[in-house]
Amino acid sequence: MEITPDHIIYWQSGFFKLNATLVFSWVTMLVLVMISALVTRQLSVGPDRMSRWQHGLEIIVTTIRDQISDASRQDARPFLPFIGTLFLFIATANIIEIIPGMMSPAASLSTTIALALCVFVAVPLFGIKSQGWGHYLQHYIEPMPVMLPFNIISELSRTIALAIRLFGNVMSTSLLVAILLSIVPLLFPVVMEAFGLLVGVIQAYVFAILSMVYIASGMRLQQAKVEDEVEVDNGQA
Repeated sequence: MEITPDHIIYWQSGFFKLNATLVFSWVTMLVLVMISALVTRQLSVGPDRMSRWQHGLEIIVTTIRDQISDASRQDARPFLPFIGTLFLFIATANIIEIIPGMMSPAASLSTTIALALCVFVAVPLFGIKSQGWGHYLQHYIEPMPVMLPFNIISELSRTIALAIRLFGNVMSTSLLVAILLSIVPLLFPVVMEAFGLLVGVIQAYVFAILSMVYIASGMRLQQAKVEDEVEVDNGQA
């Protein structure tokens, strides 16, 4: 039994390896592209003319937008493309695992690290866009410059924890379902597959919401600092 798709090698030439992680990641992206093309082929404004695909997509987008607003207490529109992409990719990657022979690329540590690094880069990008370079970078040396390495380590550890959490949960769920199916293949296959799908979607939700919380916390920190400075300036005036 293969625990992670990294161990499944389809083709190798020198240092380059085409493993199951790469293949299933591209399959996931292909599925998303095909669904997007199908849904957006005949978009309609009127609810009576909408297709079932468009209704389903609008429900998903609206739900993600509402969850982003609840988590960040801000307008969800700037964050929707990034957070929505994270959720849809991870959820789709976990759902396609029901197809025989497929494995979720999220069960690979390299995939989860790549996703966590995207969040690691997005946090300062959104913060700088909202508050500017000076105000954002200044929080790394607060309350004193000696805190710089500790604040950087805190950012890195948060990224590592985000990657390991997703990898561990997806990999362990896939392994648990596979073991149970091998023990009782005739009794609970549908139940176990449904359980795996549910956990996979939940993990996608948790990863997306944690990413939004990290982004929003950095932005709120800088926003609060700016508001305090404005109040001080107004008081001195």
